[in-house]
Parts: sequence; structure tokens; C-alpha cells
Amino acid sequence: MNKGLIKFFLDLGPLLIFFYFYKKHGMIYAIMPLIIATIISVFFVYRIDKKIPTIPVLGAIIVTAFGGLTLLFDNKIFFYMKPTIVNLIFAVILLYGEIILKKPLLKNLFEGSIKMTDEGWNILNRRQEILNLYGSMVSAGEWKDYGIFMGKNIISFEIYRKATENPLFQILKILNQKDKNKYQLKDSSGLVIKISDNLNSILKIISKKCSKRYLKIIK
Repeated sequence: MNKGLIKFFLDLGPLLIFFYFYKKHGMIYAIMPLIIATIISVFFVYRIDKKIPTIPVLGAIIVTAFGGLTLLFDNKIFFYMKPTIVNLIFAVILLYGEIILKKPLLKNLFEGSIKMTDEGWNILNRRQEILNLYGSMVSAGEWKDYGIFMGKNIISFEIYRKATENPLFQILKILNQKDKNKYQLKDSSGLVIKISDNLNSILKIISKKCSKRYLKIIK
């Protein structure tokens, strides 16, 4: 059988097992089978690739940690928190790679599977940062909608708590400016929080605000 197809079923298997037990017995009884199936899946991926699979191992650690906390305290909130915290952590890690290490960390994870230029990795890394930030706050129930505006000289990505309210954040890219101060970040009142020639500095501010907001939520 094709190696890629086997790995696909190994990735899908733990989820199918989780949903089977979830439907039959409920979430608490579905967590332990998910943990066991995830660890078994990682073992077989290791046997196929003959090396430690970074992403599956991280996934297994996260599932085991949050699943274990859920079972230990008999509280589903830990399992519900997993997508939010995971997305936020990955967003911060990717930002750290670009701002401090000056390199896209996604390249280190996927270079063996995806062939791309350095510029391509940088673009993918930035898009994944935005996706992780947005996903973390959607999971927390804080952000519920977004909007994209494309004009002749400007592109705007807007984040909403409610579609009927002003956007919480606006990330603007000014197209008629060459590199210098072409990115802007605005708050819900339309006030410019940050002007920069680097999108990473904009994302860093949003990431900090997301982290502070999430800490307030879980308190």
C-alpha cells in the first residue's frame, strides 16, 4: 500500500476512534481511547519514516496533556481549552522564529515534505501566524467573524467579536507605499495602534493582546 495513504489513515484513525466512543459513551470515556490511539499512531509513523515525526509527536503530547488533565480533574474545560491554547502557542512560536531567530520555523518542520523558496516559506509562515491567532480566539468564543476589503490602494483584514459591531482590529496594507510603513493596525475606535514596514511587528501586538485577553477569560 502507498506510504502516504497509510499515514493518512494513521492520522485519521485516532479521530474516528474518539468520535466512536464519544457517540457511544460521551466525551470523558472517549478521551483515553484517543490518547492510546494517538500514541499507537505515532509509533507506526515512526516505523514507516524511520525517524521521530515532529508534528505527530507534538500532537500526541498535547492530546495526552489536555486529555490527562480532563480525566484527572473530571472537568471537560481542559479539553475544550486545547484548540485555543495550541493555536496561541503555535502563533507565538512562529512569531518568535521570525522576529528573534530571523527564520520561518515552518520550514524546519515541513522542508522534507514541501519544496519551496525561502520567500515562499516566509509568506506561508506569516499566513499561518494569522490563522493560529484567529483560530485561538475563535475557539475561545472571543472572535466570531472577519472581513476582507480590497481597494485600489489598500487591503484590509478585519476581526469582529460580532458582525454588527465595529471591528476589534484592522490590519491594513497600503499598496502604493514601497516597504516603508506600509502596514497599519487599528483598534475598534479606528485609532492607529501601530505603523510598520513589517507585518510581524503588527502580529506581535495582536498576539500579546490575545494572550492577556485569554488569561482574563480562564480566570
